[in-house]
Amino acid sequence: MPTIALNDSLPLAAGDELKCGTAVKPGRSAETCFTGDATPRKRKMRSDSAAEDNQITTTTPPPKPCTPTKWKSPRRCVDDSPISPPFFELSEICIDTEQLRAVKEALHVSSVPSMVVCREDEQKRVLEFCKQCIEQEKAGSLYVCGCPGTGKSLSIERVKESLLDWAKEVGYQPPDVLDVNCTSLTNAPEIFSKILGKNLPQKKTKSATSPLQHLQSLYSQNQQSTSMKMTLIIADELDYLITKDQAVLHDLFMLTTFPFSRCILIGIANAIDLADRFLPRLLSLNCKPVVLTFRAYTKDQIMVILRQRLTALPYNVFQPQALELCARKVAAASGDMRKVLCICRSAIEMLEAELMPSKYNLDLLSTDNGYSDDWTTPAIDPIKQEIDVVRIDHMAVALSKTYRSPIVETIQSLPQHQQIVLCSAVKLFRRGKKDTTVGELSKSYLDICKLTVIPPVGIMDLSSMCRVLGDQGLFKVGQAREDKLRRVTLKVDESDIAFALQNSGLRELE
Repeated sequence: MPTIALNDSLPLAAGDELKCGTAVKPGRSAETCFTGDATPRKRKMRSDSAAEDNQITTTTPPPKPCTPTKWKSPRRCVDDSPISPPFFELSEICIDTEQLRAVKEALHVSSVPSMVVCREDEQKRVLEFCKQCIEQEKAGSLYVCGCPGTGKSLSIERVKESLLDWAKEVGYQPPDVLDVNCTSLTNAPEIFSKILGKNLPQKKTKSATSPLQHLQSLYSQNQQSTSMKMTLIIADELDYLITKDQAVLHDLFMLTTFPFSRCILIGIANAIDLADRFLPRLLSLNCKPVVLTFRAYTKDQIMVILRQRLTALPYNVFQPQALELCARKVAAASGDMRKVLCICRSAIEMLEAELMPSKYNLDLLSTDNGYSDDWTTPAIDPIKQEIDVVRIDHMAVALSKTYRSPIVETIQSLPQHQQIVLCSAVKLFRRGKKDTTVGELSKSYLDICKLTVIPPVGIMDLSSMCRVLGDQGLFKVGQAREDKLRRVTLKVDESDIAFALQNSGLRELE
């Protein structure tokens, strides 16, 4: 059997075995390899050649892995014989692209899951509150608060659906539902027009009477209570109803205190202390709404929500370590689930950009209708599909893009005492305050210095640091006769401070 020469030809020596004088083209057998310098092989009869060809066609085993095989375009490989060498088909990369697109859709903020997990207790409390109001035919108000991205609006939407189903099952008259996103209102008092239109959709009011006055009159008349259904009012983004005198917010919650009121008001906002700051008269009248706080998501809760969104897909696109990194970082900074989804989608886009060159090369190859002698079939790794997933490095870059802002860099470059002042401010504002004084800030600052065993500075130096932080756009410092009476307001997001200082040892002291 002649030997196949894969490299450059060498001069033949006397007594050497027959070799090819030139490099063998990929896909050509050794029997067809000869040159004019080599000794010609023995001629064969046509009948013998036909018999050999027939034998090769029917009994030849698949080519050995070490033998180079002729490259064929993907279109020719589809209809090839079973012994043809394997090849990446166009559909493989197209399927990958479709998979990534499906994952991005599943992780989109607008994609509503069938079940809201990790908020079962909060949903149960809201549902029980609404059931009690309907059973007793009594008005009531509930204030739902929490940081952005903690599932408030989504949970209330699920409660609304459950409440309507429950009312039909037990035989109660389902309440009318009014969903109002306060960001869509032209002005704050417009919400009363929407409520009135829900209660009396066909009745026109006199122009001299405002919608608020008409509602107050309506809820003060006993004869209307028997013919009017209960109304569930869900006012999302309630912060936008805050006016200079807080009259709109006060009047809105006061509608539930009239003797014959038929409305169940659920207000949703981010401010935890809104009821205390803007509704003091309700508190004095013992009409303060029930307050339900949605806490920020923990790392474990974020992982549960991500698995729920991805479990419906029959393939894995994320390394578990990448998802855990994202969950841990966001939970430490803010616990905002919307930010988690945004970061995961950004990491998928990086994977798409990484896979784009391979797709481009395959498209070029698929345009060739024939084959090229200069191409050989690449070796196929059976675990290639497992490698093409979002890795930790993708997620780290996505996290850096999300949180790495000029503000974060500014905070990380601050001296240690100024970072402690920022932590002191965050600690105070998380108790419900919107601003504070330099004197109150000094007390919080001294507490942190005591815990960290760091010598504190005096009140004058602290006031100077506040002015420096104000010049850098992190604080807003007011004017006062005494330094300790200056009003201080935080102008940056607390999550940026938490992310910037997460490795400094001060993050746990907030």
